[in-house]
Amino acid sequence: MQVQSITQTQPDLAAVKARQQQTWASGDYAVIGTTLQLVGESLCEALDLRPGSAVLDVAAGNGNATLAAARRACDVVSSDYVPALLDSARARARAEGHDVRFEQADAENLPFPDASFDVVLSTFGVMFTPNQEQAAAELVRVCRKGGRIGLANWTPDSFIGDIFKLIAGYLPPPAGVKSPLLWGTEKRLRELFPGHQVEAPRRQHNFRFRSPRHWLDTFRTYYGPTHKAFAALDASKQKTLAEDLLGLIDKHNRGNEAMVLPSEYLEAVITIR
Repeated sequence: MQVQSITQTQPDLAAVKARQQQTWASGDYAVIGTTLQLVGESLCEALDLRPGSAVLDVAAGNGNATLAAARRACDVVSSDYVPALLDSARARARAEGHDVRFEQADAENLPFPDASFDVVLSTFGVMFTPNQEQAAAELVRVCRKGGRIGLANWTPDSFIGDIFKLIAGYLPPPAGVKSPLLWGTEKRLRELFPGHQVEAPRRQHNFRFRSPRHWLDTFRTYYGPTHKAFAALDASKQKTLAEDLLGLIDKHNRGNEAMVLPSEYLEAVITIR
């Protein structure tokens, strides 16, 4: 009897990352990001930020957590691998009169020395890195002992989680790449940050739009993952995806004619030991 060896193909994480960077650079995430400002404020309160603390915001997008930390008189470095998003965050900081340092950086290879920061933040950002273990290790590396890492991550059963699962039915994700929604589970966070103290209560963010169609038009135009998904489909499948998304909203919307729809996330505070 001949035994055939089976070799499991490992994903090309560099290629996956390049495609992800293109995705987040498409549309204009800043339009979506500003609707999530309360999450950054809540996370900074959960971390009990102290004025003068050295804070790093990783995968900062258009700077929600960056601004929240700067408003609390912290010394903030804001990083992302999409230059246009950093430009948007820079403009927001300038408009409010905050002195923030901005750096283009890959969350899996942060250009900062070990133990450089008292607090490291990421709101719906680092969870999308293809190499989860490497990204988590980098967050720990740049945070001093006794410092804290604060993360806001969508849970698998959240509205946003349902959207990603719905899109995956039309465009399957790369084989072998772990779902970003795993970051929204306490079990996975304990795996990624072994030996450190993890507290991860569940929170709700309410998406508020004039109507479900207003939400759909906004996310289809400006949110990278949905923008790219629609662009990759033919007209018939675009129509079906739009109907499926509106159907998903209809299940959870509590705003009647308007859209008020809660989406669950973990507000994690990890203390480095």
